[in-house]
Amino acid sequence: MKLFLSFCFAFSLLACAQEDTSITVIENDYEYEVITDQVNMPWGFDFFDDGRIIITDKSGEVYLYDDENTTKLSGFPEVYNRGQGGLLDVKIHPDYPKNPWIYFTYASIEGKAKGGHTAFARAQLTGSQLIDFEVLYKASPNTTKGVHFGSRIEFDHQGYVYISIGERGERDVNPQDISRDGGKIYRFHADGRIPNDNPFVNEDNAKKAIYSYGHRNPQGMEIHPKTGKIWVHEHGPRGGDEINIIKKAANYGWPVVTYGINYSGTTITDETQKPGMTQPIHYWVPSIAPSGMTFVDSNKYPHLNQNLLVGSLKFMYLEHLVLADNQVVKREKILDKIGRVRSVEQSPDGFIYVGVEGVGLVKILPKS
Repeated sequence: MKLFLSFCFAFSLLACAQEDTSITVIENDYEYEVITDQVNMPWGFDFFDDGRIIITDKSGEVYLYDDENTTKLSGFPEVYNRGQGGLLDVKIHPDYPKNPWIYFTYASIEGKAKGGHTAFARAQLTGSQLIDFEVLYKASPNTTKGVHFGSRIEFDHQGYVYISIGERGERDVNPQDISRDGGKIYRFHADGRIPNDNPFVNEDNAKKAIYSYGHRNPQGMEIHPKTGKIWVHEHGPRGGDEINIIKKAANYGWPVVTYGINYSGTTITDETQKPGMTQPIHYWVPSIAPSGMTFVDSNKYPHLNQNLLVGSLKFMYLEHLVLADNQVVKREKILDKIGRVRSVEQSPDGFIYVGVEGVGLVKILPKS
């Protein structure tokens, strides 16, 4: 018994530790139906107005779901499918088909150095083929590290498009240095041009596309349906996953401040806040390993409406965060033990879909 307790204390990041007592399980969980099981790791997905769904698989494949048929699309380049890298998010231009572009983030091998880094690209869809593929931004330098690629895509109400890129496991050099890629939120025009009012366009050696910095590994991004603000969540280390509302030129602190510790249990810093560094509106201890995020703005789910949904990779559920004045006032598990929740989105007709690793794309059924 003493040996077991010592092991549990020394390696408390393992299963024998970190019980989360601040979240509740709803009495009657939601039911769901599997829409397609042909996508093994549905990293991202988005909806066409006609009901079709475009889905990315981390392995590098893009799929189109259309009236119970799932078709593999051609025309996507090779991805750097290693660790957390691969084919990541997808977003349809909000003015589609008048503006007929579909946007992607993925781990790209393009560049002189070995390995890969996150790229931002767009293409058009004709039948089952992606055409006119165009890389809009490629982070550098490549590295063979398999961690912290990010990455999500979101448009704001002014037509700007934002992407997130993780710090690629280089926490001591990338997130606080605006001359380097990684650990940043970037902002572009829809054609890939850098807006002339981005915060660092006039600074020597700065990456001009940067909008905010000091991030670790952002894998959730969504626009608030009422305020129009861009919300992002990001993986912390052991503890300290965060939700942040993105502000121009803001520094979100990683790794100078954090609510987490190293995976080994050692301290990263004893500071959780510092002047000039923006505090999260919410943080998780223990970490849930968040991926995917959507605001619910649908009367089909009265219990969830006007709140936030975030996937948990680590604990294999979808988290319902009840909001009041941009603060999380309650947390609930739904779809408990469904699997590693990678992505979640609300469709134009108000239904909620969830991408689950090893399961596919599922639709949450409203309660009668």
